Amino acid sequence: MQSPKPRLVSGVKPTGRIHVGNYFGAIEQFVKLQHDYDSFIFIPNLHALTESIPSKEELITRTMDVVLDYLAVGIDPEKVTLFKQSDVPAHASLAWIFDCLVTVPYLMRAHAYKDAEAKGKEVSAGTFMYPVLMAADILLYDATIVPVGKDQKQHVEYARDIAIKFNNQFGTLFTLPQEKILENTAIIPGTDGRKMSKSYNNTIPLFATDEEITKAVMSIPTDSRGKDEEKDPDELILYQIHKYFNPSPELRASYAKGLGYGDAKKMLIQDIITFVTPMRERRATFAANPKLVQEILISGAMKANDIAMKKMFDVYEAVGLTQ
Repeated sequence: MQSPKPRLVSGVKPTGRIHVGNYFGAIEQFVKLQHDYDSFIFIPNLHALTESIPSKEELITRTMDVVLDYLAVGIDPEKVTLFKQSDVPAHASLAWIFDCLVTVPYLMRAHAYKDAEAKGKEVSAGTFMYPVLMAADILLYDATIVPVGKDQKQHVEYARDIAIKFNNQFGTLFTLPQEKILENTAIIPGTDGRKMSKSYNNTIPLFATDEEITKAVMSIPTDSRGKDEEKDPDELILYQIHKYFNPSPELRASYAKGLGYGDAKKMLIQDIITFVTPMRERRATFAANPKLVQEILISGAMKANDIAMKKMFDVYEAVGLTQ
């Protein structure tokens, strides 16, 4: 029986260490919303194959790192259905049916495809079909909302489009999802001022060591403003990152009045370490108990599979694949 709470579905691709941008752009929402939504949070490890297939060992490690990170930041497995995408075969099955509904020109509008093509990359079929698998991820569970960063909004739009196309052709089976974006955390800047992204190598890993945090912060570029020289804090990369760890008016006022960059960087380093220390401790506790982590994933996969298989039966029946 479906929960009376509206359903939420989302996940973070295991393509490397989760960073500050991932946390403030999406994962923090997962934690805040888990009390009010029937949350399905998964590790989209099938999506991790789209750009370049990592080694078996690397993919396993990255996947488990994301699981530990989820648990460390406060995802409660008593409130959230936490599972690996690959443990629910219906994701790929539904994606194939959707693949046969959408057209090539439609998918050529996808940002990921256009970006890759603009960079002269040889685009894999997986990258090209990425939005369809993401639509299956969302629609399989009748998600009401999908917490995403602003740059991911198009994927939810694709999911709605595909749901409408299927519903019009085969009968109404899918809920139309809505993206949930917190505007003030839409795009988190990286250490070079561009969007924080693993592909730009400008991230601050959420579970970095103190030394790694220090190195990342010290690499943030600054201008030639002298100490006590006033400037709009929002024009400073340093403050744009710092405000997520210390949103106080006092900090903003200090930057506006000309807080020295050296002092500001020292403050940011300490604020990040203070912020992540409780998370580090929770992560270490779960990492020391792999049996518990596996039990959480098995329980989540069982619940997800139960819902997914029922949805796929309805889909197969509607399409004519059950006779």
